[in-house]
Amino acid sequence: MRSFVSFKLSETDALLVLNAINGFGIKRIRQLIQRFGSAAEALHAPIDEFINYPGIPQASRDLIPRFDVQDFLKKDHGACSKFGARVVSILDEDYPASLLNISDPPAVIYVSGKFPDNLDCGVAIVGARRASLYGLQVAERFAIELAELGVPIISGLARGVDGAAHQGALRAGGATIAVLGCGLDVIYPPEHATLYRQIKAKGCLISEFPFGTLPLPYNFPRRNRIVSGLSLGVVVVEANIKSGALVTAGFALEQGREVFAVPGRIDSDMSDGPHALIKQGAKPVLSVQDILEELPVQVVRPVQVDAVKPRQPFVQGLSNDQRLVFSFIKEGHTTHESLEAITGFGPSVLMTALLALELLGKIVQKPGKMYALK
Repeated sequence: MRSFVSFKLSETDALLVLNAINGFGIKRIRQLIQRFGSAAEALHAPIDEFINYPGIPQASRDLIPRFDVQDFLKKDHGACSKFGARVVSILDEDYPASLLNISDPPAVIYVSGKFPDNLDCGVAIVGARRASLYGLQVAERFAIELAELGVPIISGLARGVDGAAHQGALRAGGATIAVLGCGLDVIYPPEHATLYRQIKAKGCLISEFPFGTLPLPYNFPRRNRIVSGLSLGVVVVEANIKSGALVTAGFALEQGREVFAVPGRIDSDMSDGPHALIKQGAKPVLSVQDILEELPVQVVRPVQVDAVKPRQPFVQGLSNDQRLVFSFIKEGHTTHESLEAITGFGPSVLMTALLALELLGKIVQKPGKMYALK
């Protein structure tokens, strides 16, 4: 009787294959290893025996006979090499220890960049995609102050609060880790292309999804459990009651992590999430000190002064709205659509700020509603 895989597989490659087949989480992979002795032996078992193993979903059983293992591994290895990424499996020594402590760690993660030396001391900062100016400023400020103390900043590279947190860590010369809800080679959201490249060069990109995986909605809860799992604590800056940031906070509670919430305006739905968390026992955060009080003392290791980049000074003579828009244009957000998405400003507020910057000679408008520094 033929086996699912006819050629010899390493254990890491076997885990890559199982990870790529929908329906194989770590619990089912562990069951297969217990039954067959290893992931590779499971894939070398007779295909009927493998497919009919109890607990394998019907959708996965239908997919397995059509899954071209050799073609997948050839493309996956090639993409890793081209992208400069590596695969870290749950069996490897450099697999993040913090992820081993959650109930459903990813079997493999694709990594681009270097894990910070104190990866186990990270803090996640998450929140609304359409965050207010207040939320963006708080996220960036907290990220800067924590990063300057040597605390890695972890987030999901989403619009709004996530992006501001990553930018703050980079500006402080600290470490930041972006956990993606798609393949490492897929830039999402597209307006974060510049930030994505900065993190790839100076921080660390992580994904459990194979190369080419699109940012589908059901990927993001899986992404969120890794964001919280890598962290000692999760700070929720702004979020409505249905926000994915609250999903991350829920994972953090299940995983035994600290949950922090930044209070906001009582008349804003962006405050509903943090205020609900505070009612449920999350610690209100008014300063970085409120976070540090709940973390082990040894996590605080200040970044060397000569390694810290000078902070970007605010542009003199501009309003807060104008400064924010100007800063994002400097980061490479050049279209009206991307600026509206990342700032959370309505069309009238954004146009007012852009017009003022043009009149002040700070930016120029180009064809197609594109903007650039003058």
